[in-house]
Order: sequence, then structure tokens, then C-alpha cells
Amino acid sequence: MTLRQLRYLIAVAERGSINAAAQGLYTTQSNVSASIQELEEELGITVFNRTNRGVTLTTEGTELLGYARQVVEQADMLEAHYQGSGQDALRLSVSTQHYAFSVQAFINLLDECEDADYDLTMRETSTGQIIDDVASFRSEVGILYLDSYNSHVLGKAFRDARLVFEPLFEAGVHVFVGEKNPLARKDLIELSDLEGLTRYSFEQGRENSFYYSEEPLSYLPHAKNIRISDRSTLTNLLIHHNGYTLATGVLTSAMQQGIVSVPLDTNRTMRVGYLMHRDRKPSRLLLAYIDELKRIVRENPTISAAPDRSKE
Repeated sequence: MTLRQLRYLIAVAERGSINAAAQGLYTTQSNVSASIQELEEELGITVFNRTNRGVTLTTEGTELLGYARQVVEQADMLEAHYQGSGQDALRLSVSTQHYAFSVQAFINLLDECEDADYDLTMRETSTGQIIDDVASFRSEVGILYLDSYNSHVLGKAFRDARLVFEPLFEAGVHVFVGEKNPLARKDLIELSDLEGLTRYSFEQGRENSFYYSEEPLSYLPHAKNIRISDRSTLTNLLIHHNGYTLATGVLTSAMQQGIVSVPLDTNRTMRVGYLMHRDRKPSRLLLAYIDELKRIVRENPTISAAPDRSKE
């Protein structure tokens, strides 16, 4: 077993395909494939399930990936200490529900990487995929929300995958509409105001369950629905049509133009936080990302920050 094999393993797991890993490592696909195959033969296990759409970790592969990350991180620390030079490229992989503030924190993090090489990944994806990404070590952290409706089901999924949820903030449910929408002039929106309007929601792939929805109150019946997969489409729909979506009410500067957030008359609250694997030690860059998330939360007057446990 070599460090190169372990580095290749980590790259393939993070990118989801051998070809993408090879491009990121500036080597050939055949080199990466052969290295992974040699590792599998040496250990007597199958690390990846291979399909036409890419690769996914097996149960044994997920366990090996956890050990591989620890070994590589320790090796990088040794090299940095004795060579007097920097470590390999700074790395961070984030999987998140479609929140503008999580993307803004990621962008702001580039200041931390200004004088270093880096390899960063931001995935806006479905709830089920976020859980899978963090559980399989493909991502270091996941950003999603819990409420009284979904916490039982998602909480069990977290425990089964050895994941820990740390709250960032709590917020009342808000209605996002375009500024030309008649609802934009209201101070408070009733559920009855939404009847007959088109509801926009993010599709959840194979985890097509109300419990995995990104939007609260998803179980309420709606005659008109549009499901999308990216925030850009949502923004265009909100600005140019009289539909709506439900969310936290947190608007960043990148999203504010043309969109209004109005509180919904409900006692339901959303608890947004980050998800990490119990067996993973957070990197310096991950801690910086979490700090940036908390800074954005503190500066937003519409939400209540969760207590900072790190200072207890």
C-alpha cells in the first residue's frame, strides 16, 4: 500500500469518477484505475462499485476511505514539518441544500486560500445526497435543515450513518416571492394567501419523500407545482412569475435583487445546521468555513443564532 494509492482513492471518492479524479491529479485514467485495482487486490476487498455513471464506495470502501484520509493527513503534516514547506493543496468539499448563504460563505473562504494551492468543491444537491456525501467522506460537511416534521426521520438517518448535526440558527418560515408579486407588499402572509399559486421546490431525486424536502410544510397539497434543481432557475421563476417558495428568509446580497422575503403566519421553525461524520477530524479550512457561516448568521437580523458550543 502506498500514499499515492491512498491519494488516488480519496480523489476518486470525492469526484465520483475515475476520469474526473485523473484530471484533477494531472495523470491518466489508466494510472488511477490500475492503482485502485492494485489496492483492492492487495487488501482483498472491493473499494468501488463501478457503473456507466461513475463509481460509488462499497461499505468496505467507505471504511477504508476514513483510514486513508487519516494516513494522508498525517503524512502531509510530517512533510510540512520536516521540509519546512507548505502541505499539499488545501482541500474542502461541501454539500449543501440550496442556500445562498452557504455558497456566500464558501466564496468568502477564498481569502483564506489566497497564498496557497487549493482544491475546493461546492455541491448544491438533494438532502439524501448530502447525507450520503458526508457519510461516505465525499464531503467534509453538509448544510441542511431540521424541523418538528422531519427531525425524527432525518435524525435516524444521521445516527445510522454516524453523523452529527450541529445547529447554526433557527428561523421562522418565510415566503420568497418576486418584488412584483402582490404578496410582496404584505407584512405577514397567511397560508390561505398561497392557495392557487404555483409552488417552487427543489427535486430530491430518488429520495422523493416529504421528509427529505428542502421546503417546510411540503406535505400540504398544492395543485400547481414546479420542481427544479438549481437556484438560478428558482430566481428567474420568482422574479418573472407569481409563484413562491418557502425557506428561512435569509437573503444574501447575491440573491436580494428582485426577490422579497415575507414571514409566513405559522409557528413552524427551521433549524439550519451543519452535518459532519463522527470519525472525521475537521480541517483548518473546514473550521474557517464554519466560522464564516456563523459570521453571516450573526449579521442577519431575521434569524437567531444557535449557542456556540465551542466556547462552553
